[in-house]
Amino acid sequence: MKVFTDCLIVGSAGFFGCVARYLLTLGFRNLSLTFPLGTVAVNILGCFVIGLLSQLVSTEHNISPQMRLAIAVGFCGGFTTMSSFVYEMAEFMRLGEHFYAFLYFAGTLTGSFLAFYLGYFILKAKIGG
Repeated sequence: MKVFTDCLIVGSAGFFGCVARYLLTLGFRNLSLTFPLGTVAVNILGCFVIGLLSQLVSTEHNISPQMRLAIAVGFCGGFTTMSSFVYEMAEFMRLGEHFYAFLYFAGTLTGSFLAFYLGYFILKAKIGG
């Protein structure tokens, strides 16, 4: 039952994160037609919010696990996955696990880039475009 409740918390907060991302991206759309300013703003703002939450959690104990789940996984996860990526990498750094931080950083960026082009070229070959 707890997993179901947690899923409802994450899903509900994620809805608001997704809508906020969409609206913020729309707001930046007219500022640049060639550079994704909205995406940059979303990623930076999401990382800022999860940074605030991380500090609050480490210094105060009055934030419930459900509230952390709603903000970090739900809202920030729906808003941007960059915030989770940066938070997890910062955790490796905080723990002195510099090799794992580098591996996580390089593996995520390289793997994501390669996976994008793999999917792109597979469909391009299949469709014939």
